Amino acid sequence: MSDKPSSMTARQEKWFASILESMARETGKTLDEWVEIARTCPETRPGARKAWFKATHGIGTNRASVILGKAFPESAHWAEPDNLRETLWADAHARAVLEAIEAAVADVPGLVSAQRKGFTAFSREYQFAAARPLKGGIVRLGLAVDPSSDPRLELPKNEGWSERLKSVRLLTSAADVDTSVKALLRQAWERS
Repeated sequence: MSDKPSSMTARQEKWFASILESMARETGKTLDEWVEIARTCPETRPGARKAWFKATHGIGTNRASVILGKAFPESAHWAEPDNLRETLWADAHARAVLEAIEAAVADVPGLVSAQRKGFTAFSREYQFAAARPLKGGIVRLGLAVDPSSDPRLELPKNEGWSERLKSVRLLTSAADVDTSVKALLRQAWERS
């Protein structure tokens, strides 16, 4: 396994490299030493492992994610993005909405699309949009635009994606990815 997940923007790659570069200096141990410690963790769930690292060793979430990703690559969120995508977007209706979003941004320069555990992210330098499936084939589209940009936008509610995404639009079908949604995606991309 590569130490770095694929599908990262240049900015994310720099951040990831800084985490690796500063590990030994700021924690007193190399990544490989932390990986050996991680393998002694009594927890089995990723969230519990991160909590254990913080409680036992004072390691924060970002470093713990890097360490645990190398120690347990099978549980890293980037380990098998295709499987994550298949699981998350199993509902055919929601998947059709996602595919319409992907088609709408396919031609924007510098696009980086990455699958996360709970959503699909779209970035250039920064994340500009994210899509999360809901029950019933509905998709929540988060956008890096002000909610006042369109009367159909609402404020996000504990989304778990980038805090840059200031508005949300519910999409109930692929046809909802219309000219106005495409314009909002373009506007969000321009700000990224």
